[in-house]
This record gives sequence, structure tokens and C-alpha cells, in this order.
Amino acid sequence: MKVLKLLRGSGLVVAAILGLLIVEALCELSLPRFMADIVDVGIMQMSPGAGQSAYLRNMAGTMLLLCLGTLVASAGASFLASRTAARIARDLRQRVFDRVLLLSPAQVAKMGQASLITRSTNDVQQVQNVTVMLLRMVMYAPVMGAVAVCQVIALGGGMGWIVAAAVLAVLGLVAVLFMLTMPRFRRMQKLVDRVNALTREMLDGLMTQRAFGRQSWELDRFDGASTDLMKTQLFVNRAMTFMMPSMMIIMNLSGVAIVWFGAQAASAGMMQAGAIMAYISYATMIVSAFLIVSMVAVILPRAEVAATRIQDVLDTEPAVEDPERPRAIAASAPRGVLAFDHVSFAYPDAPGNVVSDVSFATRAGAVTAIVGSTGSGKSTLVQLAPRLFDPTEGSVTLGGVDLRDLALEDVRSRVGYVPQEGFLFSGTVASNVAFGTEGATEADLQRALDDAQADFVADLEGGIEAPIAQGGTNVSGGQRQRLAIARALACDPEVLVLDDSFSALDYATDARLRQALAARAKGMAVLVVAQRIATVMHADKILVLDEGRVVGEGVHEELLRTCPTYLEIAKSQLSEEELGLKEGE
Repeated sequence: MKVLKLLRGSGLVVAAILGLLIVEALCELSLPRFMADIVDVGIMQMSPGAGQSAYLRNMAGTMLLLCLGTLVASAGASFLASRTAARIARDLRQRVFDRVLLLSPAQVAKMGQASLITRSTNDVQQVQNVTVMLLRMVMYAPVMGAVAVCQVIALGGGMGWIVAAAVLAVLGLVAVLFMLTMPRFRRMQKLVDRVNALTREMLDGLMTQRAFGRQSWELDRFDGASTDLMKTQLFVNRAMTFMMPSMMIIMNLSGVAIVWFGAQAASAGMMQAGAIMAYISYATMIVSAFLIVSMVAVILPRAEVAATRIQDVLDTEPAVEDPERPRAIAASAPRGVLAFDHVSFAYPDAPGNVVSDVSFATRAGAVTAIVGSTGSGKSTLVQLAPRLFDPTEGSVTLGGVDLRDLALEDVRSRVGYVPQEGFLFSGTVASNVAFGTEGATEADLQRALDDAQADFVADLEGGIEAPIAQGGTNVSGGQRQRLAIARALACDPEVLVLDDSFSALDYATDARLRQALAARAKGMAVLVVAQRIATVMHADKILVLDEGRVVGEGVHEELLRTCPTYLEIAKSQLSEEELGLKEGE
């Protein structure tokens, strides 16, 4: 089972815990025998004497030592079990987080962000809880049960059938509960995912909900998911609650049976009163041992489901991996030459290509622009540049070397990527701009901010050390984009990829930013995806995409004459005078 496999590599700790549990069981199970001897001595010698008092004192001292031994062994076993489970949970969280960082955006979307959060928190917690139970209770129960059975056999009296009947009753009850609760445990984790997904969606879309007055509708939707989870949890909890009273009834009935038949054996001179008391204690311990194992058997399916979900993440092979023997770009290779050679790309399980047979190259000091209608594959194409995906056909090379043959760290240190939504991390302006650069000085960061036209930073309280909230929610959309561009520029990349990163900028800022990039682009190639024709009309080369294919390539004036798709896009945004067209063209 996956939960048990987690204990591999903890052999010494498990052995230490087992040793402490054996000591605890021997100490605890010796107490009823000593108690039985004390009772029998007290009954046989009704008048206390000096010898009896000394005997009782010795027995009391021995029992006190046994209690202290039980306490120390129990505390030690609990400490080691909790520590081991906590370390396993820590390692699992680390491994899940490391693997998620390696997954492609498509793989993350397929699993779901809410599900991944649940797997790294709630699922890991379930595994941790069950690991503690496995190390502390499940390992202890067989030891206690085995020693108690040996003690019952040693006592004799012919009442072993009572213990056997109680054990069978416990197993029957647990089997019924197991069949009832196991399907609910499997469903419960999916319902937790659903509640987390709805919570995340509601928080992300809070402003949209308020704008359209859909709070009550969203509340009803969330209440439905929460109610489904509540009903499942109530069913499971009620089943578990029913278990304890049933177990107590079984143990009490077995105790009554032992007293009844033991009294008859004692009246016949076949058993002493102390032995009956010991018999009751051992029978209770045996039933308790089976009870502990049975309770874990009922709870284990949920942990098994959680472990399976965690293992699914760990078993997912990243779509983009480092090569076994990475190559290096030759020092003599020209800087900023990113070449797409008959590149096609299709998402997994997609019916067709998003990008088909695209070929072009960038060069240092030049701006290459990509335009096209919505859904034409522009963003997908440029995401191949920092190797967020690998092409399904063709190749993408940098400095003459296929990106798949380069180390990922090498690729991403040479290609600066600014996505459509410039995400900012909680911290400061400086920590965000320096996110991809180690050892950057304040002068380097300020230069990147200046080139990105992030002059608003000087007006912030604290300047470059001004706080930034998670996601950059305390700055505007245009400010987020400029900080994201500054972050990419601070890395001094060979190729700067701007995926529609000017969409939230006003025309004046857009123009200043393009001028700054042109001045800096002498040693850097710039690849721009844009919706605005005004943003790309001065580019050195423009590619026009339509349904994933290049339908036009050239400069602005040339495309106006030769590419109907480009002309249509241009006319939808600019007047004929702005485009330099004669009336009717």
C-alpha cells in the first residue's frame, strides 16, 4: 500500500518505536497479574501481618515501576511516531511542490490548481495522521494482543471462547462499517477539491460578481458544494460514532460473560478471584487491540485515496525536461538568433495543431512582431521560445542549438519572457524586478525600471523598496505590466519575448517604451506579440498569423499591400490617413 511505502528509509526509527511499544505492552500487561496476586493474597490472608504488609509494599513498588516504564515507553514511542510522520509530510509537500514547478501549464491546468493545492495540504495531512496511527497504534495493537492472548492461555479456565466471540463480533461490525464508508471516503476528497475550486474562483472573480449582482447565485452554488461535502462527512462521522458505543457494548458483554462463567469456575474451585479480574483485563485488551486495528482499517481508505492522489502528481512526468547531456552554445555564435524551423504544436488530446509549419528567425538589434486575430496561436507560438512547451514538429534553436538540447536554466537565462498577465509576487518593487537575477545591484534594477517606463515607482512611498501585494493587487494593470517588463530586462536576455505586454498601457507610454526598447535592443532581439497595429508598425519584421499559419511576412507598408488579413486588422484600428492609404484602397 502507498501509505506503508512512505515508511521506507525509516527502518531504524520504526525498529526503535517497535522496541518501545514492546516494553510498553510488557509493562502494561504485567500489571493485571500482579493485581491478581495481590487480590488472591488478600483473600487468602484476611488478617494482615508483617509478612503480608512487606509483600504488598514490594508488589506496589513493582507495579509503580511498571507504570513508570509504561509512561516512558509510551511517551518515547509517541514522540518518535509524531516526528517521523511530520518529516514524511514535510518531504511529501516538498516533493509535490518540486514536481509541480516542473509541470507544463497544460499539465497544471489538467490537474487543476485547486486540486494541486488540496493534494499538497489536505491530502498530505491525511497521510501524516494515518502514519502516526500506523506507527503508534497499529504497531502497538498486535504486540498488545499477542501478549494478552499468551497471558489468557497461561491463565487457563476454559473461557477463551468468550474472547474469540468478542473478536468475531468486532470484526463483523468493522466489516460492515468498512463497506459503508469506503466509497464515501473516495468521494470526500473530490468534494474537497470542488469546494476549494469554487472558493478560488469566487475570490478571483469577486469584482465581476459584484458588477453583475451575482453574489446570491454564487452563494447558492458554493452552498450546494459545501452541503454535499457536509452530508458525506456527516455520514462518515455518524458511522464512526456508531462504532465506539458498539465496541463498548461488546467489551462490556464479554466482561459480564467472564464474570458469570468465572464465578461458576471459582465456586467449583477451578479459578481464583484474582484470575477472573486478570481475565477481564486481558479480554478487554485483546478486544481493544482488534478495535484499534479495525478503526485504522476504516480510516485507512481515505489516506490511501490521498496517497494515490499525491502519487499521481509525483508520477506525472514533466512535458519539458532537461536533456541528459545538455549542450552549450558556442561562444562564437551570434547573439539573439532564435530560429523557428517548420514548427508545429498541438496540445495533448487536442484534435488539431494550434500552430502549423511556422518558420522565422530573430536577430539582435531587430524587433520581430507577431499579429493576428484572437485564437490564431500567437501566444502559443512565443511560449515555445522560453521552452514552456516543446514543438510537436520542427525545431526551435537558439544560437544554432536546439532548445531541447540546452539546459533549461541556460535557455531561460537567455530568453526573457513577459506573459500577457504580468504576475507580481508579494514583497517589494526591488524583489520583484530582481526575481530572475542574482546579484543585481540597485543601479541595475533602476536601469531596468527606467527602460520599462516604470517612472511611477519614484512616486511610491519607499520608492524601489515600496511593498507589493500578492499578485500586484495594489498597483494598476499598466504598472504591473511595466514591472513585469522591468523584471525581464533586469536579466539582460539575448531574446526578449513580450506576449501582448503593452495591452494595458496608454499610447504615450507605449510609444516611449518602444523607443527605450529600440535603444536597448542593439544587443538583444525583441519578439513582440501585440493586438495594436500602432505597437508593431515600426517593427523590422511582422508575421501575420491566421489559424496557426503564417499568412503574411514583411514590414508594415509591404503587408498593407500584400496581406489582406493584416490590412483588415489595420483598418479596424487606424484610419486610412494614419495608415498612409489613399481613399478607397
